[in-house]
Amino acid sequence: MGYTLAEKIWNSHVVHQQAGEPDLLYVDLHLINEVTSPQAFDGLRTAGRSVRRPELTLGMEDHNVPTTGIDRPIADPLSALQVQTLRRNCTDFGIELFHMGGIEQGIVHVVGPQLGLTQPGMTIVCGDSHTSTHGAFGALAFGIGTSEAEHVLATQTLPAQPFKTMSVTIEGDLPQGTSSKDVILALIAQIGTGGGQGYVLEYRGPAVEKMTMEARMTMCNMSIEAGARAGLIAPDQVTLDYLKGRPRAPQGQEWDTAAAYWLALATDEDAVFDAEVTLDAATITPFVTWGTNPGQGVPISGSVPSPEDFDDERDKAAAERALEYMGLKAGTPMKSVEVDTVFLGSCTNGRIEDLRIAAQVLQGRKVKAGMRMLVVPGSMKVKAQAEEEGLDEVFKAAGAEWRFAGCSMCLGMNPDQVGAGDRCASTSNRNFEGRQGQGARTHLVSPAVAAATAVRGTISTPADLN
Repeated sequence: MGYTLAEKIWNSHVVHQQAGEPDLLYVDLHLINEVTSPQAFDGLRTAGRSVRRPELTLGMEDHNVPTTGIDRPIADPLSALQVQTLRRNCTDFGIELFHMGGIEQGIVHVVGPQLGLTQPGMTIVCGDSHTSTHGAFGALAFGIGTSEAEHVLATQTLPAQPFKTMSVTIEGDLPQGTSSKDVILALIAQIGTGGGQGYVLEYRGPAVEKMTMEARMTMCNMSIEAGARAGLIAPDQVTLDYLKGRPRAPQGQEWDTAAAYWLALATDEDAVFDAEVTLDAATITPFVTWGTNPGQGVPISGSVPSPEDFDDERDKAAAERALEYMGLKAGTPMKSVEVDTVFLGSCTNGRIEDLRIAAQVLQGRKVKAGMRMLVVPGSMKVKAQAEEEGLDEVFKAAGAEWRFAGCSMCLGMNPDQVGAGDRCASTSNRNFEGRQGQGARTHLVSPAVAAATAVRGTISTPADLN
């Protein structure tokens, strides 16, 4: 019997295996940020340990950094302390760090791929659940906790229990106007936020093969929202075309050797998955969440569901609580829901392709009066490229705010927050209670929907602007 892509990567990284114990995996790349790493470094100091392979660790200032006034000290004392602590730790332990405002700085899950650090067949870990983004390249990438981060820093290995595997096959072609963000929201709505628990999801099928790398990253990014440990897509020519020539990717003969190996990682034809899910791409339309988890979503053409629509008592209770928090009534058409704020950015949808899509919708149009729209590039390189293409001028002419790179309004850990009771159409990945600020109400959408919503003031698709 053959092996799946996830099994091939796992098996090639096991350095110790014993019955009754977790496998010990070698880690190829460890990403750290200012929020989740301080205790891990404190543990190293207490034990008198060094970082085993500092050259395989990369530090990034992203969660707490402001997206305006980056030439000034960080105003929030806690955020400033966390950033300064990361800088001290990286200096003390010899780790490369990308500072706020530097040309390579940005959200770590955007920067890793754009540098070519993220490569097929790798094991990649970070103290951030959305590390699953890197799985779009055929890397086994997942989030870890503080004690696990300390173990990786000290040994470049990680004890881990083997995962189960699930294939997610997306048959056919996506309709015009449907994005990979809509696909992953539709999947989570179908299998639930716990449907992928214990699994590594491998996305396959014609619709996936036709996606760009940036679209694939969006889908893998949100695998964790289905409860999955990671998301994966087999490397193909699209992967190679994206990586070739990037600063940290292999060059010359090393590239040829690496590319041949990467393409051989694809799941064997006779491999067996522990579970299989199939979606018909032709039936997927633009999606939006109505509740307080990514699984509470419906097509934008639909309406807010009633708790009575759910058979499971827990789902009914969750829907009742979500409707109360979101200030929505069952039966309300989603296209009539008014929003106060639109956020375009995050490690889910802050790449150059996302900005291009939104700018195309906004070209020659204006953000509705009274609406606040933030556009936050996922990295400083993305910001520079967008400005070279004139996208920033499109956003500013429409009335949107053009910012520096960072996690921004994805989460309430920096100045970019949604006000209590305000409603935000967001291209980020989580719509939990208070995620974007205390009392904030979040609807997850694609970049195209975010832009159309900013123009109309209610949740909308670009087709609604015609």
